[in-house]
Amino acid sequence: MGKIIAISNQKGGVGKTTTAINLSSGLAQMNKKVLLVDFDSQGNASQGLLAITKQGQPTIYSVLLEGYPIEDAIVHKEAPNIDILPSSISLAGADLEMDKMEAGKEELLKRQLMKVRDQYDYIIIDCPPSLGLLNTNALTAADSVLIPVQCEYYALEGVTQLLLTIRLVQQLYNPHLKIEGILLTMFDIRTKLSVEVSQDVRQNFGKQVYQNSIPRNVKLSEAPSRGLSIFEYDITCNGAKAYAGLTQEFLKRNGGN
Repeated sequence: MGKIIAISNQKGGVGKTTTAINLSSGLAQMNKKVLLVDFDSQGNASQGLLAITKQGQPTIYSVLLEGYPIEDAIVHKEAPNIDILPSSISLAGADLEMDKMEAGKEELLKRQLMKVRDQYDYIIIDCPPSLGLLNTNALTAADSVLIPVQCEYYALEGVTQLLLTIRLVQQLYNPHLKIEGILLTMFDIRTKLSVEVSQDVRQNFGKQVYQNSIPRNVKLSEAPSRGLSIFEYDITCNGAKAYAGLTQEFLKRNGGN
């Protein structure tokens, strides 16, 4: 049965989508079967891997709120070798539509992913930068949460807020939800602030923080515009090396499986 990991932080611009794409791709390179769920109405993961190719294509919105079969909405990619459940702007109003439902609105995503879970080693959910019903659905469906943290001022405040949300979800909907790990992103060893934030996060969260951090890297910014993960775009760059290291560390924490 595949493990479901939500990549979440209510702050935008912390490297959630970049991590979702490149961790999924890194796992695929290690011969793991991966489904990437784009659960953000901005649809950046879908665009970054060219998963939306035609008008009216079914998306996660179609699956959750229009009764479309999840198997028929999944897009199979070859470079990287992963499956994607794409998103679109339609998802922007999903919070309001879900809110009108009487019961089970927090488990819509979980019920759908259960139908395909056995087909994958890992299901990675790219969460929206908010703490609404979409995020609650992702955390209810997930086995664990990976939290990207940008090396900037106020970084810890964002993590603290998310941890409160995780505790609430644990109490109400998903008692087995765990922290997969905390990932430092946009790390620049040349700046005092990056080093201080890194030390601060490691001091506060100890072994939950991955040893590998993701550097500021132009190639990581360029890769989505080509519809590629960093491994197809430039496997020799520092960004690719960092995500390869993260993938190895992630697998080691999961017993190498």
